[in-house]
Amino acid sequence: MEQPTIEFFWDAASPYTYLAATQVEPLAARAGAVVVWRPFLLGKVFEATGNRMPAAVPAKAKHLFCDVQRWAQHYGVPVAFPKVFPVHSVLALRAGIAAAEQGSGAAFATAVMRAYWADGGDISQPEVVSAVAASVGLDGAALLLQAQAQPVKDQLRANTEEAVRRGAFGAPSFFVGEQMFWGNDRLVLLEEFLSGKIAA
Repeated sequence: MEQPTIEFFWDAASPYTYLAATQVEPLAARAGAVVVWRPFLLGKVFEATGNRMPAAVPAKAKHLFCDVQRWAQHYGVPVAFPKVFPVHSVLALRAGIAAAEQGSGAAFATAVMRAYWADGGDISQPEVVSAVAASVGLDGAALLLQAQAQPVKDQLRANTEEAVRRGAFGAPSFFVGEQMFWGNDRLVLLEEFLSGKIAA
């Protein structure tokens, strides 16, 4: 039987994506699945679909961090509201694509989200992204250089356009084939789908 694949479209600027990132690999291990980490630009997804980030809706913004803190407690993971929010995440996302090309996509993605959502780092800054790369065994300066290459920029744009074409409207977005699951709170449904407990 073919091993199922979970495509995880992520943007480090999203708190719920950070929360999901702490859970998806253990979920995949339980389900006998593999995770493919795919950076995409959430802002461009919002533009394409007419959606808005929760923080842009006053009533949601008021509740946002309380909700994020509750989820972090539920998962047993650290969280601290970043000093810079929202953050321009394009460099971190391009670096995520470059890291994936070196076989370290998952390690870099989880580290860069932790740097922002737990450690307060400004991931729009090259020195922060470089330090994150070094923390997972990559050459930070070389990764920053690779992140500026046109093929990497093109891949980030292509990932974003593909996610929208397949129905994504926010982050985190997970696909198993053409079945989409959106939000860290849908991880339970994703796992039940993979186990056959629920149907598409």
